[in-house]
Amino acid sequence: MLSVQTGAALSVHLFDAIGPAGTSWLRLSAGALIFLALRRPRLRRLGWRGLRPVLALGVTTGLVTTTFLSALDRIPLGTAVAIEFMGPLSVAVFRSHRRRLLVWPALAMVGVVLMTEPWQGSVDALGVLLAATAALGWATYILLTQHVGDQIAGLEALSITIPVAAMTAAVVGIPQASGSITWGVVAAAFGLAVLLPVLPFSLELLALRRLTAAAFGTLMSIEPALGLLMGLVVLAQVPSPVQVLGVALVVTAGTGAARSGRRAESATEVAPTLIE
Repeated sequence: MLSVQTGAALSVHLFDAIGPAGTSWLRLSAGALIFLALRRPRLRRLGWRGLRPVLALGVTTGLVTTTFLSALDRIPLGTAVAIEFMGPLSVAVFRSHRRRLLVWPALAMVGVVLMTEPWQGSVDALGVLLAATAALGWATYILLTQHVGDQIAGLEALSITIPVAAMTAAVVGIPQASGSITWGVVAAAFGLAVLLPVLPFSLELLALRRLTAAAFGTLMSIEPALGLLMGLVVLAQVPSPVQVLGVALVVTAGTGAARSGRRAESATEVAPTLIE
């Protein structure tokens, strides 16, 4: 989580040069080259049936990265992360099939409203929509990563999904970055690729082999607070007291939605263990 938020905050500095979509594409492309250097995928062994979820995960990763960075171009990092966190929170709650747990998404929504401060009259609706789209994609990413991680060992899955993600981001990223790519920008993209996606995606894949999707979503509950912190430290985005209260509500909702759980070692699908 620290790697993700540091990488997200530092990525903002490339927006003026190549735009958020261009940053997403170049960063994912650098990550793809790193993963391919670490592990060459064996596509024939997977077959079409095994390849479909991997490709779906790659497309999802590309869309999440692009929409989230595009949101950061319009709204503060802490706010964007709080909205995006609705994705894993929803995974934790709605897979439980317990209506009483709906109080947690409701509490998180209150927190998001406090962070966006619509009464100030300066809400960037497109930025909020982009972050909400990233939230939907992140929920899908969690479920697909757990499924793919059960089927493919090591970094082989990422050596497929990240190149697919880069190709997905290229649709918008190449036109946006065209004519503005320098050697300095490429070097920065490789550095950012280590922070995101190489390090965190590898660790998430390992974590989701050992945790239920619900438990993973719960442990991610601290991420909005880290986003707020990195926005302050790296981008000098000073939150108001109301926004601090908002992120506290989002984090509280995340930690209250589910409890930690460990997956059975041989299970391919494990029902999430949620609090009563």
